[in-house]
Formats: sequence, structure tokens, C-alpha cells
Amino acid sequence: MMTVLTSVRNKTVEFTKEVGDMVLFLGESLRLIRAKPSRFPEIIQHMEFIGNQSIGIIMLTSLFTGLALSLQIYLGFKIVNMANLVGPTVALGVSRELGPVLTGLIVAARAGGAMAARLGTMRVNEQIDALDVMGVNTKQYLITPRIIAAVLCMPLLTAVFDFVAMVGCWFLCVYLVDLDEAVFFSRINDLLELRHIMEGLFKSAIFGLIFAVVCTYRGFFTTGGARGVGEATNRGVVLSMVLIIVLDYFLSSLIRIFYISVGITG
Repeated sequence: MMTVLTSVRNKTVEFTKEVGDMVLFLGESLRLIRAKPSRFPEIIQHMEFIGNQSIGIIMLTSLFTGLALSLQIYLGFKIVNMANLVGPTVALGVSRELGPVLTGLIVAARAGGAMAARLGTMRVNEQIDALDVMGVNTKQYLITPRIIAAVLCMPLLTAVFDFVAMVGCWFLCVYLVDLDEAVFFSRINDLLELRHIMEGLFKSAIFGLIFAVVCTYRGFFTTGGARGVGEATNRGVVLSMVLIIVLDYFLSSLIRIFYISVGITG
């Protein structure tokens, strides 16, 4: 029993220290945003990789998420004769929770893993050390553009996810289960507000920041050769996905508390 408790304590201390190091790593990287020379071309390049190259998988995933979620909600609501609420229920669920969370998980696995692997490979091949010798600020050149690109792209990808998921919901409700199209859009218009969409977009930006920091940190400090690159990539992706799911709850709670403080309900 004592061995288990000691192990848990050591893991907790190690994780807490690592989180602190990541926060300092983020702070150092953000302070370099306005440093010269400008890294705007690198930001655009990473935005193309994180955003443009993720659109296909985001659209495919969101379409079937909207279809599956709509079908299950329809089957449940039909029992209590509330099938007309399928549209707004899916809209609220996707815009506030599923959109940002699933987008974060998908992009963290695809782009975050690639970030960790790329930086890890550069580290073990001593390319980062070579840049340091040449006087290049490696955090400004390698880390800051990736973090900025992730934060900017995630809300855009989440907006695409929300839209395509609702297209799937509309198709199922109107053409597969024969609900009234006018009622479908009317109920969504009555219950879905702009703040619900903005809530999801805000979360997605935070999730982009999280996976970018975690994965670049893992890759930047990789050790142990090729095996270390694989371990850094795996640990970076897994930790990013866990943090996204955990932080979603706390962000939802904080947003809810904010709404209550300003007198907004719902």
C-alpha cells in the first residue's frame, strides 16, 4: 500500500513540475511574438498545415457526428413526442461541447503529433543545436509560430465542424425522418444564440493553445534518439487529449459562473 501511495505521490510531483515547466515554456515563447525578425511566413506555413490540411478529416468526422447524434436524440425525443427539439438540441450540443472538443482531439492527434515528431527529430539530429550555434532564437523560430497558428486555426476548424454537423442533422431530420423543415429552423433560431457559438469558439482557441504547447514542449526537449522521438510524440498527443477533455469541464463551469454573474441564464 505504501509503495502505491509513494508512486502516486512521485507521479503527482513530477506532473506538477512538468506543468510548471510548460507554463514557463509558454511564457518565454509568447514574449517572443514581437521579436525581430518577423516570423509571419512561418505562421502562415503552420496555419496551412494545421488548418487547411485538417479540413477534410474535420468535415468527414463532423458530418457523421451530426448524423449519429441527431438519430439518437430523435429516437429518444420521439418517445415523449418532442421530436421537433432535435435540431436545437443538436445545435446546442455541437456548438458548445462536441464541436470544440472533437475538433481539439482530432487536430491534437494529427497536427500535434506531427509537431512533436518534427521537433523531436530536429533535436536528436542536433539541428536545433546547430540553429542555436548560428545565433537563431529557436523558440521564436520553431515554437512561437506553431502556437500562434494553432490558436488561430482552431476556432476556424471548429466553425467548419459546427456547420457540417448541422448539415448532417438537417439532412437526417428533414429527409430521413421527415420532420418539418420550417419548424426545424424555427426552433433552432429560437433557442440557439450567438453566445453559444462563441463559447465553443473560445474553448477551441484554448484547446489549440494547450495541444500546441504540450506537443512542442515534448518535441523540443526530446532525448534518447529515435525511440525518444516516438515516446515524446506519444506522450504529447495523449497528454494533450486528456487535458482537452478535462479542461472542457472546467471551462464550461467557468463560463456558466460568468453567465450567472452577469445575469444570463440558459
